Amino acid sequence: MNKQGLVLSSLFLAGVMSTYLWVQKPQPQVVVTTTPTPTVTRTATPDPAPALTDAPTIKLAIMLDTSNSMDGLIDQARNQLWRVVNEFGKARYQGQEPRLEVALYEFGNDSLSGEKGYVRKVVGFTTELDKVSEELFALRTNGGEEYCASVIQAGLNELDWSKKPGDLNLIFVAGNEPFDQGPLNFRDVCAAAKKRNIFVNTIFCGSPTDQDAPLWSQGASLGDGRYLTLDTNQKVAYIAAPQDDELARLSSELNKSYVPYGSQGRVALQRQAAQDTNAAGASSEVVAYRAAAKSSKQYDNSSWDLVDAAKEGKVDLGSVAPAELPAPMQSMNADERKQFVAEKQQEREALQARIKKLTAEREEYVAKEREKAGRESTLDALVISTVQEQAGKKGYSFK
Repeated sequence: MNKQGLVLSSLFLAGVMSTYLWVQKPQPQVVVTTTPTPTVTRTATPDPAPALTDAPTIKLAIMLDTSNSMDGLIDQARNQLWRVVNEFGKARYQGQEPRLEVALYEFGNDSLSGEKGYVRKVVGFTTELDKVSEELFALRTNGGEEYCASVIQAGLNELDWSKKPGDLNLIFVAGNEPFDQGPLNFRDVCAAAKKRNIFVNTIFCGSPTDQDAPLWSQGASLGDGRYLTLDTNQKVAYIAAPQDDELARLSSELNKSYVPYGSQGRVALQRQAAQDTNAAGASSEVVAYRAAAKSSKQYDNSSWDLVDAAKEGKVDLGSVAPAELPAPMQSMNADERKQFVAEKQQEREALQARIKKLTAEREEYVAKEREKAGRESTLDALVISTVQEQAGKKGYSFK
């Protein structure tokens, strides 16, 4: 055998021996799975909170009896909306501030369709809280048959309720007639809501000793909710505070930072101003609560305001048609538009920071005044305490 052959033979024998020794050595077990992606094993914990890929959502459906005797209820709902909104702004779930969507129904009014159970969806779930306020102020009472089960069933059928574990679904139905009126069985309806993880809270507008009260309590129990009573005839005492005048001024200034766009932009801007006027017609406290709400994440107007829309990535400023823009922006190029909107955002954030500081001072002042007045039994107080309790069951905290 020549020299080259000896070298090749040696290499061949070395390779065979290496392979033999590797085969004889114990190898780690290889597990072949049928899934294309690797399985990740996590340490088990009791009742773990689900991980979220985006902010949690709180869906709140308000269902109000608008029959003749409910003017006091409607007034409280109108004037106390903003305080309730502010409470949601204090909520946190896994460190995230939730998104708030509100829906509004009315029932028990002769002007509504009898074929639909005297029920009307006024506003579906929306983040446009000025729209909710506008519709609350437009409600009018007028006789009627109050079918609580029908309005709850309509809400179950018509609204887009969340199925995400970290989200919170809430119904508040308020009225003063027997809870079992109407063609539907309230027991079945409330139980169906519970199965869909929707809390059904009932507010009986009358004395807890009234003969109709027990069925309202039963409805809440079946809907995994809370039973509440409300005296709609009581005069609500609003508390004026030293910060109120400045909060009203800043709230008005804040409106100047909004940049309407699209077909509904101008209408929405006018609605914003109108709800400021409605709040001012109630009390300086309502104005202050509204100012605080306007400085929060819950006050989302990205459907018509370029500042909110750009911040949330919902609009490309360079691609908006000039006709869809306010007059000062129509001749701007893309860079000028971005600069204009950025300046408005800076103005807004500065005003919101001042409002938040004053609001914190006001809350401290009002808390002391409320201690003197004693426990509240107004609509907003009932809703807030219920939200805190039910959100706590879902893992929410309030700062």
